Amino acid sequence: MDSTDGIGLSDPATAQHRRAMLDLVNRLRNTGIQSDIDLPMIAVIGNQSAGKSSLIESISGITLPRSSGTCTRCPTECKLAHTDTPWSCVVKLHFHTDIRGQAILPRIESFGDVISDKADVEERIRRAQRAILNPSTSPSMFLSGATIEDNETSFSRNYISLEISGRELEDLSFVDLPGLIASVGQHGRVEDIELVRNLVVSYIERESCVILLTVACETDFENQGAHHLAKRYDPEGRRTVGVLTKPDRIPQGEEESWVRLIRNEREPLVNNWFCVKQPSSFDLGQGITWAGARRREEEWFASNQPWCNLDSFHRSLLRTSKLVERLSNILAELIAKRLPEIQEELYRVLQQTEDELEGLPPPPPSNPLGEVLRVLDEFRRDLSERVEGTPDTDGLLQNIRPHTTKFRRRIRATAPDFVPWESHRAGQPSVMPAATFLSNEEESESDALHDGPVESVGSEIHVDQVMDRAQTSRTRELPDHYPFVVQKTYIAEFVKEWRQPALTLFDAVYQILKQDIERLVDKHFGKMGRGGAKQSVLMIMHDHLDAAAIRSKEKIEWLLKVEKSPATLNTHYYLDYKNKFLAHYRASRHNTNLASEMWVPSQNDVQAAISALSRLRIRAQRDDLHKLLPSDPMEAALGIMASVRGYFQVAYKRFVDTVPTAIDDEAIRGLERNLEQTLRDGLQLTAPEAHERCALMLQELPAIAAKRQETTRKLERLQAARAELRQLII
Repeated sequence: MDSTDGIGLSDPATAQHRRAMLDLVNRLRNTGIQSDIDLPMIAVIGNQSAGKSSLIESISGITLPRSSGTCTRCPTECKLAHTDTPWSCVVKLHFHTDIRGQAILPRIESFGDVISDKADVEERIRRAQRAILNPSTSPSMFLSGATIEDNETSFSRNYISLEISGRELEDLSFVDLPGLIASVGQHGRVEDIELVRNLVVSYIERESCVILLTVACETDFENQGAHHLAKRYDPEGRRTVGVLTKPDRIPQGEEESWVRLIRNEREPLVNNWFCVKQPSSFDLGQGITWAGARRREEEWFASNQPWCNLDSFHRSLLRTSKLVERLSNILAELIAKRLPEIQEELYRVLQQTEDELEGLPPPPPSNPLGEVLRVLDEFRRDLSERVEGTPDTDGLLQNIRPHTTKFRRRIRATAPDFVPWESHRAGQPSVMPAATFLSNEEESESDALHDGPVESVGSEIHVDQVMDRAQTSRTRELPDHYPFVVQKTYIAEFVKEWRQPALTLFDAVYQILKQDIERLVDKHFGKMGRGGAKQSVLMIMHDHLDAAAIRSKEKIEWLLKVEKSPATLNTHYYLDYKNKFLAHYRASRHNTNLASEMWVPSQNDVQAAISALSRLRIRAQRDDLHKLLPSDPMEAALGIMASVRGYFQVAYKRFVDTVPTAIDDEAIRGLERNLEQTLRDGLQLTAPEAHERCALMLQELPAIAAKRQETTRKLERLQAARAELRQLII
């Protein structure tokens, strides 16, 4: 076919701008980003046998496959470009869904060599459509002419693209969609009706899609589903261009109803309705040229009523050339309007894609053994920093400290609650004075309020009860001596209460360590491979922690055993507290109004006694006067009480230091001991097959590999599109 066969009606005033816009979108489509960004496009829709194929042939200058019934069974994208080079056509197959319609990694394949003869296009498209409808068969089989009795699918979302260029072409791009089906024939499937409808909707629902609605004049307008579908997704008719086909088949007397569409009096559209007259199949069979078809179209509209009687404006809406010119302008204008939005959307999607790719685990390294050793080393350093202590509020030691404080308070609460008055007076109101000499050594009120109150473990032990136990325990001692077993028994009673707080502290530390280890393991190994490395390291670290826990518990049990045998070399500390408690008990006993048998001096008497002692150069205070009083029959019991209470101060302070220290040394710092060798042995990194084991360890999940491949391809598409946009700006 010579150069006169095409349309070629570019407006010189707008051709350059229009060509630039259309060329940009075509280049963007070539990058494949239409699956990521809504690019402006023209979608040709219509009912089955509405004349879409004939219209497209008139626009593109090529012959499409023809058969009875449905001809188009997959989208066909036509990219027309006006060039100074000879006519050519490149056919490509675009696969982006599987046979079930599920999304897959986009794949574009060239289907055969460049076509330079228009006569070869029809058969190439027919074979390309077979390849699309049978995705599990190699396209090369169909390219060589193979046929299949039954296609794998009757329609497909995968599509064919025709990149056509030549001197006689208009700059235009559009997608021809399968015709909407009203009913299925003998070999059709009912589900195909909905399948085709959904396919058409997936295009026309996009705001950047110009709907080229083809309506055959031989069928009642209201019965054509394509019109109702277009109106549903473009109710105001802003992006729909209507085109009437087959005007020569309008029943006589019904012409006016169709002319009203051209006048926009019925179903008005912003971009108007057009009317075209294409050659029939008979005409094509007789070998009519495209140029001849255009001349006949011109002659037909010029000589047939009511078309020839329309005013000049509405006559400009008749003929294929006018339609093509308008479509080209509409698409170029839409592209220019959408360009800033496309650029903004492109950069946004590009940033999201880069973040997605960065968020994926790193790909398997070329040196798996070296990579595993590197990550192990980072893990050990991180764990060592946590064990040594970090200045974070969520640091390991910071999380443990509240439990240590609570442990100290619970041990402190086991102090025997000695009361220096008799039990038969316990029901009377009395308050045991505070031991002021402990105020600078025990926890502050703010510490107690922060962790909540801890009640004393034991009940009050009265002085007469202590005396009774002392008398009962005597064997062959002298009358003024009592056996040490009395003190030892009281000491054993409070030491017995220490085991549970110590184990509770250990359990709390163990859980904190376990959670911290699990967090670190997940941090360093969570994204490595298929999860096997994380699970292996986690098991090794759990065993390592359990071994440290056993050693720690053994040390705690040893410390408890030692405390069962009262002893101290801190003689000064012990005697100092014993004397202070003895004075405290004596003063409390003699100052209470419960000691009715005792003489209770008045304030004046006390002051007089202190003044008299002062004149004798003896310095004394009120609490010292009890030393001048007659001996107390409970003095021996007070001594036992002071001895036990003084020793408690020595033992409890020792215990609240040694237990946390033992846990810290064995369970916390113990994690670092032999850790490197434990991990290497546990992962068998010194075995001959270490390299293969590490390779398996780092082998990633197929889903992650597919995600990385998909994201990488998407990123490449977006980067290529960005380069095209930058080229336009420059």
